[in-house]
Amino acid sequence: MNELRLKSVAAITLGCKLNFAETSTILDDLCKNGWRISTKVEEADLVIIHTCAVTKKAEQKCRQKIRSLIRKNPDARIAVIGCYSQLRPELLSSIDGIDLILGSNDKFNTELYNNVQETTRPTALVRVTPAHTIEAIYPGYSLPAQASKERTRAFLKIQDGCNYGCSYCTIPLVRGQSRSIPSSEIIERATLLASSGYREIVLTGVNTGDYHSATMNLCGLLQQLEKIDIRRIRISSIEPDIVDHELISLVADSKKIVPHFHIPLQSGSDTILRAMHRRYDTALYRNKVQQALENISECAIGTDVMVGFPGETEADFLLMYRFIEELPLAYLHVFSCSIRQGTPLARQIDARERTPVAPEEIAHRYQELVKLGQKKEAIFKARAVGKEYMVLFENSKSLPKGVEQCGGYTRNYLKVLVESHNQPLIQSLRGNELPVFIDALDDDLNLKGRVLSWPSVNSFS
Repeated sequence: MNELRLKSVAAITLGCKLNFAETSTILDDLCKNGWRISTKVEEADLVIIHTCAVTKKAEQKCRQKIRSLIRKNPDARIAVIGCYSQLRPELLSSIDGIDLILGSNDKFNTELYNNVQETTRPTALVRVTPAHTIEAIYPGYSLPAQASKERTRAFLKIQDGCNYGCSYCTIPLVRGQSRSIPSSEIIERATLLASSGYREIVLTGVNTGDYHSATMNLCGLLQQLEKIDIRRIRISSIEPDIVDHELISLVADSKKIVPHFHIPLQSGSDTILRAMHRRYDTALYRNKVQQALENISECAIGTDVMVGFPGETEADFLLMYRFIEELPLAYLHVFSCSIRQGTPLARQIDARERTPVAPEEIAHRYQELVKLGQKKEAIFKARAVGKEYMVLFENSKSLPKGVEQCGGYTRNYLKVLVESHNQPLIQSLRGNELPVFIDALDDDLNLKGRVLSWPSVNSFS
């Protein structure tokens, strides 16, 4: 390889955990090709922006971030990669200052980053492989070379793409059909992460539960991962139809797989679920949640819900509200429906087969569900007060009046904050899993606790 004139690279990742895992892989490959990681975006020779296109709002945030980085670092080369690049390369090409646009498959081609520094181009170099032709699956995992000394959670990609065909979703358009990484490769990477000091591995994918290698499904993979010397294994978002008795029993009996599921609901109206082409109804969803909570101690279940799906009536929304109100969920992620070009839903709108919901009604329903989600979160967190949990501490920061704060997560995904005026003591928490007594839940829904067994200062074991 020719010696690079550009030496430093920084990355900004937007969107899901899968994007974060893939960014780590791309940076590691660039390091192996002579690049070095810049901790400051403003000083990097090349800035990679890993984009998301799950909603129109996500696309807007991508454009804002791209333009902001171009203004802040006008001398850098700018590479825009990922789902938004795959979906809207022509729109991105119209933004002055972008040098490289890479789609879902092409973003892993190291030579394209190497070559972007060769010449100044009047327009961006665009490489976007059509999603329906993508067959390869590239790894994604947090690598030791990119980690801080306080290694806590690592994202590990096991699957990509989706075959479910939900009417509103762009995933098949940007990531292609479902495909899985061989189990032997996943075990090898998980072992590397564990030996590098990570305490928790988060399994990621577009449709994580659809994992199928030549010899095993998700449960089989989890059983193999349990043999690794790692304290926690967490499953990212998983579809309701995949949360079966085998998986629930495995989590219930495991000392490593944490009691936390994120199970998308999308709607609490069976009419709307059918229109969305979802693979379950409300009865099945309720049954899955009840089974998990009855069998798994301290289990937390969060969900995604969507308001304003075209054709959603006030009656449909009330059904959803009441359905969620009755479920013992830990938290909600609320989204407004985006009508995406190229999806079955967009074609139905064009054919006037479905009618969009008025924007002001979508806004009203969104706010109602956000408030309901806050109530659910408060109820779930309040149950933790007065109890002891093991907390895996991550980041610390300084607050006004000399207060130092460190936050971490319980196994069932409760964020807990610990405070002290002793900075070295607080910093010593990072990267450690420690017993914490939960004292209070404040008005901002923050759980406050006190460490029952402090590590020695500067200990990160």
